Amino acid sequence: MSSLATPDPAYDIFRAEQQPLSALFTPKTVAVVGATERPGSVGRTLLWNLISNPFGGTVFPVNPNRKNVLGIRAYASLRDTPDVPDLVIIATPAPTVPGILQDCVDLGVKGAIVLSAGFKEIGPIGIELERQIRALLATSDLRLIGPNCLGLMNPLVGLNATFASTMARPGNVGFISQSGALCTAVLDWSLQENVGFSTFVSIGSMLDVDWGDLIYYLGDDPQTRSIVIYMESIGNARSFLSAAREVALTKPIIVIKAGRTAAAAQAAASHTGSLAGSDAVLDAAFRRCGVLRVNRISELFDLAEVLAKQHQLPKGPKLSIITNAGGPGVLATDALIATGGELAPLATETIAALNDTLPPHWSHHNPIDILGDADPERYTQALKVAMRDPNSDGLLVILTPQAMTDPTETAEQLKHCAQNSDKPILASWMGGAEVTHGETILNRASIATYRYPDAAAVLFNFMWKYHYNLQGIYETPALLPESEFGTTDRAQVSDILQAVQSEGRTLLTEMESKQILQAYGIPTVESRLAHTPEAAVAWAEEIGYPVVVKLVSKTLTHKTDVGGVHLNLPGAEAVRCAYADIQSAVTAKAGAEHFQGVTVQPMIDRDRSYELIIGSSVDDQFGPVILFGAGGQLVEVFQDSAIALPPLNTTLARRLMEQTKIYKALQGVRGREATALDELERLLVRFSQLAMEQRWIKEIDINPLLVSEASSRYPLLALDARIALHPNDASLQDLPSPAIRPYPSQYVLPWQLRDGTNITLRPIRPEDEPLLVDFHHTLSEESVYLRYFHLMNLSHRVAHDRLTRICFIDYDREMALVADHKNPDTGKHRILGVGRLSKQHGQNEAEFAMLVSDSYQQQGLGTKLLEQLVAIARQEGMTRITAEILRENRAMQRVCEKVGFTLTRAPDFVQAVFMVTG
Repeated sequence: MSSLATPDPAYDIFRAEQQPLSALFTPKTVAVVGATERPGSVGRTLLWNLISNPFGGTVFPVNPNRKNVLGIRAYASLRDTPDVPDLVIIATPAPTVPGILQDCVDLGVKGAIVLSAGFKEIGPIGIELERQIRALLATSDLRLIGPNCLGLMNPLVGLNATFASTMARPGNVGFISQSGALCTAVLDWSLQENVGFSTFVSIGSMLDVDWGDLIYYLGDDPQTRSIVIYMESIGNARSFLSAAREVALTKPIIVIKAGRTAAAAQAAASHTGSLAGSDAVLDAAFRRCGVLRVNRISELFDLAEVLAKQHQLPKGPKLSIITNAGGPGVLATDALIATGGELAPLATETIAALNDTLPPHWSHHNPIDILGDADPERYTQALKVAMRDPNSDGLLVILTPQAMTDPTETAEQLKHCAQNSDKPILASWMGGAEVTHGETILNRASIATYRYPDAAAVLFNFMWKYHYNLQGIYETPALLPESEFGTTDRAQVSDILQAVQSEGRTLLTEMESKQILQAYGIPTVESRLAHTPEAAVAWAEEIGYPVVVKLVSKTLTHKTDVGGVHLNLPGAEAVRCAYADIQSAVTAKAGAEHFQGVTVQPMIDRDRSYELIIGSSVDDQFGPVILFGAGGQLVEVFQDSAIALPPLNTTLARRLMEQTKIYKALQGVRGREATALDELERLLVRFSQLAMEQRWIKEIDINPLLVSEASSRYPLLALDARIALHPNDASLQDLPSPAIRPYPSQYVLPWQLRDGTNITLRPIRPEDEPLLVDFHHTLSEESVYLRYFHLMNLSHRVAHDRLTRICFIDYDREMALVADHKNPDTGKHRILGVGRLSKQHGQNEAEFAMLVSDSYQQQGLGTKLLEQLVAIARQEGMTRITAEILRENRAMQRVCEKVGFTLTRAPDFVQAVFMVTG
């Protein structure tokens, strides 16, 4: 049994008529409100740009004081235009805008651009105008760009809906900018550099259309090959990440973000808070969704060009450099290593082959200096050998004009070599007019060229980091035992938090903090609470010496700052003294009311261990963020840490660790056994789950988390923990939400097939990819044909690149349910069926698709899956569900009718529609 929503959910189809932003980019009629003939005015420039760059449509000037503008009949208001405009561009003072937009809503206009300034940037009056506009937009399908923007261009159709002085060249780069001034600068630069655009958008204040909307639009647009963004603020973080994560897999997204060096507005008292600055969090967000961040405008477009040209991306950071001059090779090497890359070490067989090919005095190492008299044949032979080197991830060929050099013929031969390469090849043809023709040959062959080799090396590093980030997002993680539902003691956590809040506290004691960690399966060192010296000694005797004695305080954040930690205590007298010293120190430095006793803990041997920090804090834009790094008392001094956005899986946890220097030590150094990295991955996954689920928690520090050799008795152990909550008077719905939607466990449902087989209907997970491979082995050709409208061979259906688009979903955009059966004897899982809701870009409706294993059809599973999808659509606030079903697929049509769909028959398929209510 199967149904089709799109030909294949692994691939997107561009349907202009379904794009809610089409009225903005491809209008047939445009009204200019504020059109005028006043020289130098925005209204005049805008109208002139529209009529002097024909876009194939009609322009209606709107001006109540003129009968015509620039020789074109003018209209007193929008209501007087002969047709309802597709697009309305407003260039009138801010106070008039809400009234004009009300006319747009009443008339059914689909797109508007507000160029006017004078909104939130001027204070309360402007904020109120924005509130009025938002209220209008909420009641209609009108989509708005701006206010306070330059407008937009669609050079491919000739639309110039801006007040810029020139029109952009047509091309395949989609450009979006928050700064109108930067738009004009980039436009001037692009004309000089012959860079072309598929779209050129000034987004302004993002009152309605935001980054996510435009990324989805450009992602669907077949004319756009790469997306370039100048960003000042991220706005709706979840919208941006959701769109970017989906689109970046097929089209590179490159961002330059202003304000990298601005001081973070982070006043947190936690170690995590002090290390997780806002710019570092933004970097983590970009990595999580596969977006590349650059520092210079030139890099922005160079990278867009090279990623559009290169079909092969480097699998790693190792670059081979071939040059006919030593100096440029050294410059490229310096730039490569300074920005995170590596020189590929030449394999023994590579050196031998080069010895057979090159003159005796070649460099014999990388960079491969083939000497100044290198002719085209020598370049070609060296390149062919270097391409085969197993250590190399990419190649850079540098040419400097010398007596024996032939830049043009060398480019011709390089072009043919590159066609057979499974590694990216970059070129740096240094010089002036004598290398220009060679550069042209390379560029036409889709080989990116750069006049300066250091720039090429930096671009190589961007390329492999882009590939690395994408692989991290879509690499199948390990299936954890903890991913079974119900293993976390959330009730205990809730009781602890409620008790703390009832006392008016926001700071948990160490004991309370450790109890919460234990509830999420994070191992903590044994701790006993003592309110008297005698009780402390009794606990120490039971635990066994040596012991640690620590302050218990409901108010003090860092125990070491007030002398609240005594280590390695050998006997009873030392414990008594420690208790007294801690009590007196706290009383003297903070007050007796801050002392609530001590904890007694075993002294753990740290000789062959490492101290780490794992933490979480809440970012205003992105919600919870996770920090990992080297811990201990000097954590802020060394600052060896990395940040990631939750939720994490095992792959993302490993990628987080790999960003730190201490990760190399954890793998085993100087004869030490490797630490328990697999267990550490799983701990990070559980910790990220804690940070996502417990929204009242503002900050968590586990410092130190002791990590020992894998064979140790305690491979992982949290020695200390600190948890702080948001203020009690805060509203939970007003707290920053996670930027990435967590696993929707509320949609997990146990159910039973007609034959009594117990299954679980649950949302799909990335870990399900191997189960989906097995599932596709159970499908007949008929089921495949009915699902996809054509036969699709098994190898294509189970390809990793395809299944990643099915398993690694954004739960804000899609909801896929699997029918999961766990064999009670073996404990192995099988997927028996899959149902999917795919939300349409920019619309509040979805398409559904379904596929049930042949062996489990006619068991009621298809009906139950569809009923559950409808229930989810209702919960998610969708208004309409549709699907296209082949006419011969009678079984799926009957299921749809049972659930309440309306069927409409077309010549080749049946359209199923369900209007979601209440």
